[in-house]
Amino acid sequence: MDNSTKQLMSALAQSGAAGVKEVFRAQLEQALNNLLKAELAGFLGYDSYERCGFNSGDSRNGVYTRKFATAYGSLNLEIPRDRQGNFKQQTLPAYARRSDRLEETVIQLYAHGVTTTEISQLVKTMYGQYYVPATVSNITKSTLAAVEQFHKRKLQDKYFCIFLDATYLNLRRNQVQPEAVSIALGIKPDGHKEVLDYRIAPNESMTTWDELLRNLYDRGLKQVQLFIADGVIGLAPEVKRVYPMASFQRCHVPVMRNLRNKVRKHDQAAVLNDFKQLHHAPNLPEARAILQHFYAKWGKQYPRVIQQLTKIETELLAFMKFPPQIRIALYSTNQIESFNKRLKRKTKAKEQFPTAESLDNFVGQQVLSYNQAAAARRIARGFSGILDTIESYFD
Repeated sequence: MDNSTKQLMSALAQSGAAGVKEVFRAQLEQALNNLLKAELAGFLGYDSYERCGFNSGDSRNGVYTRKFATAYGSLNLEIPRDRQGNFKQQTLPAYARRSDRLEETVIQLYAHGVTTTEISQLVKTMYGQYYVPATVSNITKSTLAAVEQFHKRKLQDKYFCIFLDATYLNLRRNQVQPEAVSIALGIKPDGHKEVLDYRIAPNESMTTWDELLRNLYDRGLKQVQLFIADGVIGLAPEVKRVYPMASFQRCHVPVMRNLRNKVRKHDQAAVLNDFKQLHHAPNLPEARAILQHFYAKWGKQYPRVIQQLTKIETELLAFMKFPPQIRIALYSTNQIESFNKRLKRKTKAKEQFPTAESLDNFVGQQVLSYNQAAAARRIARGFSGILDTIESYFD
């Protein structure tokens, strides 16, 4: 039994897993210090106390200490120096005080919604190294470049459909208030989906949507068949200004919610059931016939409700122009709502974001993580068997 094995068995018997971790830490510390000494010896061309080093023109000049955080705890390293100051060790990254693994851990914890204070305590427990919240915040800022690149990246020229929606997260400016994160999520002609971009503003406004849509167009996204969004006033005309050839589908969920709220309680189930027949229509003429029947049946009791529906009929039926296999994905914003729920889940541990930059960084990390996971998943429901049909909609 070699000495290392004896140490591990002894540590396990006396202190359990914590003792084993300390053995690994001590051995790693010794190994790195030995490697640093060997590196200087290779640079100078002779080992310590060798006669060939006498009057060689350069020699050892002591060490300086440096702490380095790893998965096994903090290492006390002795960095050797030469008398002429020409030696530059290559074993450790210059000026680094922690391993990349630790930095990646901090970033991953932050991206999963853990607060900077909680991360500080977790890192101390996991790595034996304590970071004050300000240090954690500085580490997470290293992701800003990736988020900035995301906002500027070149886009594919064709997306079959794009979902538009806004969610609200707490941000401190002069005071803490919910701010709108306006998001665009697209499905490509090959059925893969991704978040295209987002904007953060005090409120969901046409100015924000106009900026976002025009930015998508300027970055290369020229052709879209269908936009799906809720009933925000002015959004449909705004979409048409930037993408005049695209159709606009109004999400059925808020429409049905409005129907339920505007009719008598004893009629609610029947009204909603009649409206949902649209989802099962085999073609566009049949869907129009279903709506006409709906108007005739409920028009006398609820004329104002029917009047509102007739004004948006084109937006209610836009999804019917496309293949039946994918219509279930097109008459609501459920695709983007699932991302918004994920975003909300990740922010439960955060009461607020102190700056717009920190909010942008956090949302950006969620988007990058979502897009990476979405790229690895199979294509969106219904698209796999009709890819050639989808391509035929484009020039």
